[in-house]
Amino acid sequence: MSETKVKKMLFILSKATLENVYAAFVMANGARMEGIEAEIFFTFFGLEAIQKKKLEHLHVATVGNPAMHMPTMLGGLPGMEALATSMMKKEMEKLNMPPVGEFLEILKDSGVSLWACKLAVDMFHLKETDLIDDLDGILTIGDFYGRANEEGTHLLFI
Repeated sequence: MSETKVKKMLFILSKATLENVYAAFVMANGARMEGIEAEIFFTFFGLEAIQKKKLEHLHVATVGNPAMHMPTMLGGLPGMEALATSMMKKEMEKLNMPPVGEFLEILKDSGVSLWACKLAVDMFHLKETDLIDDLDGILTIGDFYGRANEEGTHLLFI
């Protein structure tokens, strides 16, 4: 019986809600701290986490989020999303969690590779200049899967 060690983590981020973005970032950062390679593939609405104009304006999802423990109708009331986002950001500040832009720099400095999905970039009519400067590039899903083709690599969809 052989033990397989996790060597590489590939995170696929499809939604840029504050809670999903921080989950991916914390896990990628944790992987690097454990000596594990880490990459994040930003696709569909996850691209907002690496768009220069949007990354500091991400919100907590209040509608249809069972973790909010409130009726969906209540989550849709005007101001609820802003309130929940403000509360979450305050709690994160207490824990010295960096804002999204700073966290991206930390990830990059620690060796995390950051990729944008070509299909989603094309679908949303984005240009490379719309995305953060620290981006490693724009990949097709096939190229991304090619990066996973190594023993000890795990994919995680967030």
